Amino acid sequence: MALPVAEWRGRASRLWAALDPALRERLAAASLHDAVRLGCDLLRTEEEAALLRLCHQAPTDKEPEAASWYREQGNREFKRGNYQAALRLYSKAASHEPPGSPEVSVCFANRSAALLHLGHFEVCLEDIARAESHGYPDRLLPKVLLRKAECLLCLGKLQDAQDILGMLESKIALDRVMTTHLARLKKLSQLKVKLHEKERCPEPAREARGGIQGKSEIWEENNSISGASSSLSLSFDAERGRHLVASQDIVPGQSLLKEEAFVSVLCPGESFPLQDGEAAWDTRATNADLYCHRCLRQLLASVPCQGCSYAKYCSQACADVAWQQYHRTECSLGALLLTLGVFCHVALRTVLLAGFAEVSRLVGRSHSGDEDLQNPEARCKPLSEAPDAGAGTRGIPGCDSNGQYQSSYQALFHLLPHTEQHSPEHKFLCTLSVVALCKQLRAAGLEAAVLNQESPQQWSKPKTCETTSDELSPELKAVAEAMLRHVLQLQCNAQAITVMQELGPGDGAVVDKKPVRLATAFFPVLSLLNHSCCPNTSVSFSGAAATVRASQPIPRGQEVLHCYGPHQCRMRVAERQQLLSQYFFECHCRACLEELESGVKSVVSIRNSFCCPRCRAQMQGEEDTLCCSNEACATSASRENLSGRLQDLQQQIKKALDLLRVGKADQAVKMLLKCQMDAGNFLSPEHLLMGEMEDHLAQVYATLGKWQEAARHLKKSIEIVERHHGPSSVETGHELFKLAQILFNGFAVSEALSTIQRAEGILSVHFGPQCAQIQELQEMKACLSELPRNIFQRT
Repeated sequence: MALPVAEWRGRASRLWAALDPALRERLAAASLHDAVRLGCDLLRTEEEAALLRLCHQAPTDKEPEAASWYREQGNREFKRGNYQAALRLYSKAASHEPPGSPEVSVCFANRSAALLHLGHFEVCLEDIARAESHGYPDRLLPKVLLRKAECLLCLGKLQDAQDILGMLESKIALDRVMTTHLARLKKLSQLKVKLHEKERCPEPAREARGGIQGKSEIWEENNSISGASSSLSLSFDAERGRHLVASQDIVPGQSLLKEEAFVSVLCPGESFPLQDGEAAWDTRATNADLYCHRCLRQLLASVPCQGCSYAKYCSQACADVAWQQYHRTECSLGALLLTLGVFCHVALRTVLLAGFAEVSRLVGRSHSGDEDLQNPEARCKPLSEAPDAGAGTRGIPGCDSNGQYQSSYQALFHLLPHTEQHSPEHKFLCTLSVVALCKQLRAAGLEAAVLNQESPQQWSKPKTCETTSDELSPELKAVAEAMLRHVLQLQCNAQAITVMQELGPGDGAVVDKKPVRLATAFFPVLSLLNHSCCPNTSVSFSGAAATVRASQPIPRGQEVLHCYGPHQCRMRVAERQQLLSQYFFECHCRACLEELESGVKSVVSIRNSFCCPRCRAQMQGEEDTLCCSNEACATSASRENLSGRLQDLQQQIKKALDLLRVGKADQAVKMLLKCQMDAGNFLSPEHLLMGEMEDHLAQVYATLGKWQEAARHLKKSIEIVERHHGPSSVETGHELFKLAQILFNGFAVSEALSTIQRAEGILSVHFGPQCAQIQELQEMKACLSELPRNIFQRT
């Protein structure tokens, strides 16, 4: 959630309404500096107490009872053979155990067993090492030593496996109660047989398949803009502000920008309300369980924070860096940060990463009448006549004295906060939130850490509460001012980091994925790209790094444009303009102008329209009653009635997918076919929901192994997706990727190869030749190419 929880927003709203009108006017017109000062006066003790009560709804402390419960649930799933579920439950258990305890060592040991069954041998060894380092009980050690030997054996490390087996034999021999080790002795003898077999007949080295690595991309760094290609230049004009322009002709698929986020914060993901009778702890995984809280890589066996149950990392190295850079300050404030929302969290982490010296310098400049910081683009001159990029960029805010625009805190600080354009009530909410956060920093004894006045030796010491004064120090007020600036900036400059996430367990022959918001971040250079509802670029992410590629030819001199969300293929111009109002500008891109000036009905409206139940012609009209466009028919229908039918249909589709998830594919097919028949009576044949149903049917038939039927339905889905998004769109690329999987599994060799080629061509433009989907397509192609040429096409 970007903004604070609803209860805190409600309290702020009531407090705003109760203020004297004259004070509301002062706050509405206040500078950031004055807003913080007034916010300190207006944040009452009862508001602070209410906020702390709200924090109890999002606990992030370690709870040994929760750890025991999660471990028991993990053991149940393990016995059922659900090793993936067990893995995640053991990770949840480990995050709640205090470091160095025998209990946490058992969590890591149990998790190593799940990893062994899933074939993750290297990671299994890491967990065994963690269990040992946290004091795994000596009486249980033979069990993990056997596991360790088995992993080493599977990895081909024969001598290491031999050493572990020898150690294990000695350990068991020393134990007088041999009967307790009978099962382990049997396993030990089996492993020794395997070891001798491997020593006699070592496996041949696998030959590397040619062409799997993908093509390397040609890249030449820009001299003036960090992370940008030399094919771009930075420019400015009064209408478009700072923006990027093609300095040479650009071809589709060409990389234009590669930038690591200056700061990123994982979005916690959907939280599910517990039902009556459910346990106090939820077993379902969210983003917080699935991705590293620092680098955003997908987690397999997470390393928990030693101080809280919330932060989880992909490695000890990531955990250590996060602790040194910001988490030593954030750790004890986890519940507060979850309550105040991701924007406040991003703002705090931004100032922690920048360091107080740089924050103080730029805040001080904004107080000294620096117009570039009061209104960052007010004094810029048009750069079209600049003799060269370096000299021309010196006049642009955010550039350093050498004319370099870096992905730096200085560039981030210069992003427009639109202080005067935010609603006064919203600005008040943001002010109260950052002031409350800074007061909690002081109360928790974290002020020295925030101001970089704390020595490394003090980092791991418990914080003590300070209750000397209710007033924030001048330094913390400067931090609060910077944070308020960043919270306001985020409304227009936040970049959602998205990831393609698998739907369902992910163990089927055809993997269905959807894009989900993973994190919110500041990308100072990426923020230079202006919006268009028909963009000429595509943005992809790898962890916390963004890559921008050209999605179509961009001739020299044309602006490079990015879509902020509202796209001409997904919504009508009125909807797009309404959504874009949060950015404080009216969109005048080519798609909007054409649709507004021509008065022609949006293609989205036509394709996603209702159709006449009698003659199947399009229903039209802006009022509550829709009429058939076929004059000879003259059928009318209530918009409310048709919308109700659409909602009922969507509910039925959801039920069908629920049946598929629990293994009832036959029932799911029947329900989806009925939904398809019902939809044909009142929806346009090109309606996106018609395509979604074809996609769902393809998924069900693939689950049943009926590849020909699956391919037939998916081709119909692709036809509809192409009409909506275009034949070269990323949406079409994803659908073609699924079709390639189906054709591959059905041994439709010739058609599979041609589909793979087309999918590769589209996906490489949007994601580059090294992306995971391209690699998988190339592996499928290599496998099919090895089949005999005279093989018959089978389905």
